[in-house]
Amino acid sequence: MKKIHPLILSLASGILLAAAWPPLPTTFLIFIAFIPLFMLADQQPRKWAFVGWCALSMMTWNALTTWWIWNSTGPGSIAAIIVNTVLMSIPWLAFYWADKRFGSRYGHWAFIACWMTFEYVHLNWDLSWPWLTLGNVFAAQPSWIQWYEFTGTSGGSLWILSLNVLLFKQLYRTGSLQIINRRAISITLLAGIGLPILISVLVSTSSQKKDARLADDARKHNEPLHNVVVVQPNIDPYKKFTAGTQDEQLATLLQLSASQIDSNTRLLVWPETAINLPNGIEEDSIRNNYLLKPLWDFLGKNPKLVLLSGLEGYKIYRSGEQSKYSRHIRDTELWYDSYNSAMLLDSSGILSRYHKSKLVPGVELLPPFLNFLGPLLEQFGGTTGGYARQEERTVLRHVGNGYAIAPAICYESIYGDFMTGFMRNGANIIGIITNDGWWGNTSGHKQHLLYARLRAIENRRWIARSANTGISAFIDPYGRILQQQPWDKAIAIKEVVTLRREMSFFSRTGDLISKFMVAGVLVLILMSLKKKRKKPAL
Repeated sequence: MKKIHPLILSLASGILLAAAWPPLPTTFLIFIAFIPLFMLADQQPRKWAFVGWCALSMMTWNALTTWWIWNSTGPGSIAAIIVNTVLMSIPWLAFYWADKRFGSRYGHWAFIACWMTFEYVHLNWDLSWPWLTLGNVFAAQPSWIQWYEFTGTSGGSLWILSLNVLLFKQLYRTGSLQIINRRAISITLLAGIGLPILISVLVSTSSQKKDARLADDARKHNEPLHNVVVVQPNIDPYKKFTAGTQDEQLATLLQLSASQIDSNTRLLVWPETAINLPNGIEEDSIRNNYLLKPLWDFLGKNPKLVLLSGLEGYKIYRSGEQSKYSRHIRDTELWYDSYNSAMLLDSSGILSRYHKSKLVPGVELLPPFLNFLGPLLEQFGGTTGGYARQEERTVLRHVGNGYAIAPAICYESIYGDFMTGFMRNGANIIGIITNDGWWGNTSGHKQHLLYARLRAIENRRWIARSANTGISAFIDPYGRILQQQPWDKAIAIKEVVTLRREMSFFSRTGDLISKFMVAGVLVLILMSLKKKRKKPAL
């Protein structure tokens, strides 16, 4: 092929990736977004020149898609974009190595395994920032990926990468950009895009027929139709923890709740850290906190109602009893853990609790190997200690009303494989509580809402989403968003939600595709070592 300047190819790939990303509707561009970088590799550049151009492409994608982090923290946004760029360049370095080691015939397929291994690792280590996992791109097109109930987002990543490789190889066979086999490329596009979408339609149709039969059975047995109320209080996150404002915040939450609950309401959902004090709330003694008396009175007047709410909490330990996350209280024998919690409450206090496990790097968590950066991060709103976290996926249950809630606190809702643990522990509904106001009215909170659709499809569960400043909504098991609320509005919404107990294939097994890809990369490494040790024949 005629050579094209590396700068053009690099920027083209980055811009195509960004242009395909939600909330933009041009999702189809993702199927050609990697082709410019494959063309660059075909021009045989030197290794580090190739990796450098790929890094520029990845940085363009990151900057154009996640620029909104700047509204929360300027230095943090720069760090996130740079670190993610470096990490995303590793699969391209691996591609260069595989292409040289195994030849172009196999190098592109090896790249698929390398990229998906990167995505899997990036979902499961302490510096996790999987916002740009390729399979997330279809959050804007839920009708295309109803088969996520079998594969999760890794199925979407595999689809994207495979079609990019197939289309590139069609171009490569022609040997010239001027002589393109339009028929072959058209067939590849139609089959590569149309077949998965057709499968999606068939899967959705089959699942909805099953839902209709269950609904008919429920009506025949006169099962009650209970509803869920979600509150969006629209409290400024930057003033939320200011001393003296908590009474007003609680009054707003209670007033909005009272405007929607009725005799059939069984679950009320408030956003992340809705219950808070400037120095946090001791969880074990919360029922005795006189500042929360209006809440206990409200729940006492509605005895059939339970509240799912975020809470900024802590627990005190005596020396020797502390956890591995505990921090020492100066000049005392006491230690404490801080929590970003989800609580299920009634008038008696806490019924069950869950402490956020997937913490935001730099803001809520600093991995031990980066502790030397602690003082710098604290200057920009980060933390050296962060929240204590738990490993178990605690389902928040209420036997009386049948709700078994999978709590997703903010950032956790972008982790598909992680959320399946709640389903295996018996969750029949997902409650997302979040505060997306740190970024302002940008694409950040819109992307976060759309990603929730993927969790609904993967697990075939209803989602009740309460966002402090928006966007609050209900999402049905097919990813359809209901009663989506505008940004920057105080409101409460109500929806009849059916509880599903049958688990999807993905809920039962988790992310099998990524595990196979990791195994594939290990095989490639072993093959390479064997090839390296093999001596040439004399």
